Amino acid sequence: MRIDLHAHSNVSDGTETPAGVMISAAAAGLDVVALTDHDSTDGWAQAAAAAKEEGIALVPGMEISCRTQQGISVHLLSYLHDPTHPGLLEEITKSKDARLTRAERMVTLLSEDYPLSWDDVIHHVAPGATVGRPHIADALVAAGVVADRSEAFASILTSHSRYFVQHYAPDPAIAVELVRAAGGVPVFAHPVASARGRVVGDRTYREMIDAGLLGLEIEHRDNPEAGRDYLRALAAKNGLLITGSSDYHGAGKPNRLGENLTAPGVLEMIEQLGTGTQVVRP
Repeated sequence: MRIDLHAHSNVSDGTETPAGVMISAAAAGLDVVALTDHDSTDGWAQAAAAAKEEGIALVPGMEISCRTQQGISVHLLSYLHDPTHPGLLEEITKSKDARLTRAERMVTLLSEDYPLSWDDVIHHVAPGATVGRPHIADALVAAGVVADRSEAFASILTSHSRYFVQHYAPDPAIAVELVRAAGGVPVFAHPVASARGRVVGDRTYREMIDAGLLGLEIEHRDNPEAGRDYLRALAAKNGLLITGSSDYHGAGKPNRLGENLTAPGVLEMIEQLGTGTQVVRP
């Protein structure tokens, strides 16, 4: 059984519709795929209908953007949570609103030096999607400023750029608690992806584990091998699930569906632990 537990649609920063992701997942030979859009579950219904048509199983999920007190970005995957849970929904809404204000401010700064307007960015955002840096990157590509998203993030949109603006994000331990309260299964996404920026230390892992963290996404292209060894030892010591996935974004990133996979037994555990919603099967 081929299981990929991390994929994005154009509800957040992917380039395919939720249905399109399911079609691509089936074409890639997957049996199970999770839709984990950033801070949104709006794609679940469309993805579920398409998954049934394609004959594959859908794990409803979400990727929550968090930040430690030291300013380090943390991404938390949530599987099978209740999308209507008040506490989690309130925190996600707060983050989405802050992301919009942040994007507007970044575009204002960028427009001082590049041929870029807010309308240019909105053109690349699907209706109801969460506006983020990838959409700004797409607008910069369309304007001929950069060749692709990767170049945009490595230069103009890096966190060290003068155009970068922080936005509100919950503490990762609090996000873990909210996911658990919503009946979800929290898994730390690409924890040692040092090429993306600073990574957390032992204290943050301990705080997240104490808050109810249930898994680590270890098999991911952005985790260096030495870091994966550390994560495997941490998972063994604390009884955490180990997942693997592609972090697919369609044409937005080079990541390919099925390039890393999760063991069937781990999916079984996620289904046992998740009580907020269910895996959608054909």
